[in-house]
Amino acid sequence: MNRITLYNSMTRTKEVFAPITPGQVKMYVCGPTVYDSCHIGHARSVIVFDVIYRYLTAVGYKVTYVRNFTDVDDKIINRSHELGLSPESLAKKYIDEFHHDMDGLNVLRPTLEPLATEHIPHIIAIIEILVDKGYAYAADGDVFFSVTAFEGYGRLSGRNLSDMEAGARIEVDPRKKNPFDFVLWKSAKPNEPSWDSPWGRGRPGWHIECSAMSKDYLGASFDIHGGGKDLIFPHHENEIAQSEAAFGQTFVKYWVHNGFVNINHEKMSKSLGNFLMIKDIVKEYHPEVIRLFLLSHHYRSPVDFTDQALRNTGAGLDKIYALLERLEKYLGGLLDKNTEISVPPAGERDFLALFYDAMNDDFNTAQAIGVLFDAVRHLNRRLDHAEKSASEATPENPEPLVEIQTACGAILKMGDILGLLTLSPQGYFNSKKERAMDRQAVDAAEIDAMIAQRQAARKAKDFGQADAIRDQLKEMNIEIEDRPDGTIWRVIS
Repeated sequence: MNRITLYNSMTRTKEVFAPITPGQVKMYVCGPTVYDSCHIGHARSVIVFDVIYRYLTAVGYKVTYVRNFTDVDDKIINRSHELGLSPESLAKKYIDEFHHDMDGLNVLRPTLEPLATEHIPHIIAIIEILVDKGYAYAADGDVFFSVTAFEGYGRLSGRNLSDMEAGARIEVDPRKKNPFDFVLWKSAKPNEPSWDSPWGRGRPGWHIECSAMSKDYLGASFDIHGGGKDLIFPHHENEIAQSEAAFGQTFVKYWVHNGFVNINHEKMSKSLGNFLMIKDIVKEYHPEVIRLFLLSHHYRSPVDFTDQALRNTGAGLDKIYALLERLEKYLGGLLDKNTEISVPPAGERDFLALFYDAMNDDFNTAQAIGVLFDAVRHLNRRLDHAEKSASEATPENPEPLVEIQTACGAILKMGDILGLLTLSPQGYFNSKKERAMDRQAVDAAEIDAMIAQRQAARKAKDFGQADAIRDQLKEMNIEIEDRPDGTIWRVIS
């Protein structure tokens, strides 16, 4: 196995990754509360942990990856009343939409995607343990967790309970022993989903749902728990308290949290009206552009989502696919991503090894993508030389061809781990054309006609007219490339 280090939010240091069971990884990531469409912040978290899942699998671990859906919650109930739907119907609607969005971003489905409502008996059983052990108490049909009963509350977030109490600005519930005691079970209210329990009909609180689902599928102690930084407090802090109080074991070995997404240098928030929904963004940008952009930053760093940044990323992705197009012609077809990759010939850079080095360092996709682009630049230069010296690769001197094949295989392997380069070059550029035509009302026939006019001008040696047509196409965000077999055009990202 590769020697992987990762940053543990609990210890605030990078640690060597050593799963509880050698060769196996158990990972739980908090999924969405399904009451609305998914935004770019959701996409970042899901894509980050998708790549971690892909990489751990690629280097030989057997990974059990659980990502839940919270399908019973105050937000779901309130939204269902607004829309005149049952909470169950609303949840299903947005679960289906989540899958559609994430499938479009080439996110692999986790091993398991449990629903909170499928685990009510498990939730009740854990609450009963907490009550019996003195960590929880009932009050008028609700059940609260007593934060002062759990030693070490606040260690993940670095918050001191005494300081929190002194500065508390929360509404005081006279039934609570401490203002920060949190609800495990909520008593039933009219027109809300509810289940029978020892404390009367009601429904679970948010935090206990994840403790129950992770315990059911991964056990009382597992390797990685992930989510956005916004979940550190109170959600993950409360998960630790209730799980460790109930089962007397270290809940999670490694806590992994991704950074926030800002929109045009401002924090994304509903009050600012700058929530960008995935279903809207993919109308403007190719899904692989969105994915590459989000992975071009270290997962713990904030990301600033701007149109210019997306355009720059799109131009970079175009360069990778343009190289693949060259390789396809030079090699007579691209290698399969699962092809065994040879060790590069002596003196050549081992790009795949450099990529793994980056990923081994706290899943540094930013650095890994830098290696990918280095490989693209290197291989373009290599192809330039090979195409000028067609006789270079011979039975007596096959190394140049072997090196090109090896580098091509490495690029495709990197793309597979990052969830990129899923299309053929022609399929990618055609999809960009179609997207641009839908978005900008680009007329393909008009562009073809302009290219034909330019070709006629060149044939007549009217190079001024030919250049003017090229400039006009560029203003329309159309890039052209003259080849021996004709001129092709692409939409500039």
